[in-house]
Amino acid sequence: MPPCPRHHKNHHKSENDIAAGDGDAREQTDAVPPRVYHILQNDQEQRIDKVLATAWPDLSRARLIRLIKAGELTGGGAIITEPKTRLPVGTEVTLTVPAAVPAAPRPEAIALEILFEDSHLLVLNKPAGMVVHPAAGHDTGTLVNALLYHCGEGLSGIGGVRRPGIVHRLDKDTSGLMVVAKSDPAHHGLARQFAEEKAELNRVYHALVRGVPCPEKGEITGNIGRDPRNRKRMTLLRKGGKYARTLYEVLCSRPDRLASFIRCRLTTGRTHQIRVHLSQNGHAVLGDPVYGSRRPYAGLKQLPAETRSAIFNFDRQLLHAATLGFTHPVTQTPMRFRSDLPDDMAEALRALALSPPKPD
Repeated sequence: MPPCPRHHKNHHKSENDIAAGDGDAREQTDAVPPRVYHILQNDQEQRIDKVLATAWPDLSRARLIRLIKAGELTGGGAIITEPKTRLPVGTEVTLTVPAAVPAAPRPEAIALEILFEDSHLLVLNKPAGMVVHPAAGHDTGTLVNALLYHCGEGLSGIGGVRRPGIVHRLDKDTSGLMVVAKSDPAHHGLARQFAEEKAELNRVYHALVRGVPCPEKGEITGNIGRDPRNRKRMTLLRKGGKYARTLYEVLCSRPDRLASFIRCRLTTGRTHQIRVHLSQNGHAVLGDPVYGSRRPYAGLKQLPAETRSAIFNFDRQLLHAATLGFTHPVTQTPMRFRSDLPDDMAEALRALALSPPKPD
């Protein structure tokens, strides 16, 4: 490979994904503080449901009526259960909005690529595009729905109603290997390995990235937390967040250094860790809709149209969980699994004329 044109720092002291499995089988919900409103001069001749619908436009009038009839509204020291009630000026009303409790996911007959299974756990190859567990906008078609169908009653409940058996997660559009707990002892043991950064835990990802990291082998560190300017993103933080460490190595790169294929090994598991570390080090994962960039850069116009398309026109971030190693939490047997690149990443490698070395 050609020498690095310039030296970049490969660590950060400012500021994927371990989840679920802290030993609490209950689904956690955050308490919603009560809402308080004082009746104004213009309100006193109007029904209370109409007054509150204007005051709190995020609550529909239909929902307000249901809450009032359920006894969730108080005013003047009494519970108000009649939506058409009219109150005098200055009356303080308090509305309690119960925290939303998600419905339990339903089993769905969705095909799974299972590489190993016993009575305690299973290892599978998650396709890109599959959400791991139900969330807002994704109540069906998730990995959990498929697991409930496949495992029936045999699935650890420690992850909660919405996340049974889930010890760690992959982002929706990240493909590759996951281990799922079927028994509570397995869930406890796996969660401990993920949380304590055990040496036997080996998580290796392959990624196609913009440019070429320099040096071509190193580590990126820094605390990861929510971006204060965009709560849907994660970022490196100077204060707060959680420590994260990613080891990386360039496996091959284009002579023009416009793109490279790299291997990343996680020693911690933070939300979007690899995507954040690589992006903020200047080498975003190709196709990443959140942390990537579609702005052209030097040398791009000289490339064939197919190659330009391969750099920018992907439907998902080109990140794949390629290797997963751990100790079986019940039998104590060392386990190691490898997943080949999915077709879209293999095609992207060909389009970019990248030839990675054969896996170990």
